[in-house]
Amino acid sequence: MKIFLFVLAATIFEAAGDALLRNAIHSHVWSIRIGYFLTGAVLLTLYGTSLNLAPVEFGKVVGLYVALLYIVFQVTNYIAFKAKPTLPVLVGGVLIVAGGLLTILWQRPAMTSDPNVIATQLGHD
Repeated sequence: MKIFLFVLAATIFEAAGDALLRNAIHSHVWSIRIGYFLTGAVLLTLYGTSLNLAPVEFGKVVGLYVALLYIVFQVTNYIAFKAKPTLPVLVGGVLIVAGGLLTILWQRPAMTSDPNVIATQLGHD
């Protein structure tokens, strides 16, 4: 659960930081633009920091990260920009989330060089 929360926090920081930078680029009021840029930069820094502080090697959770990132970006797009995902985006998202779940839930056997274990895993008893 701790790893999930680190990855979830990273995706929220990334999506929110990106949304703020998009708002900064399109803002015509300089004080608001600077505020958006600074806040977005802080959130993107928190994203990188939280992801790198997660108590697991990133390669082991990349599927979870990508699946959560897709979901959080869609929610952020809707909340911040009132952009509803189209059917192709939703179908693609189902595939992304399914792939993320597959990489997390599929239990792979441990790597070994023991010929007896390899023979058993290959079905050569």
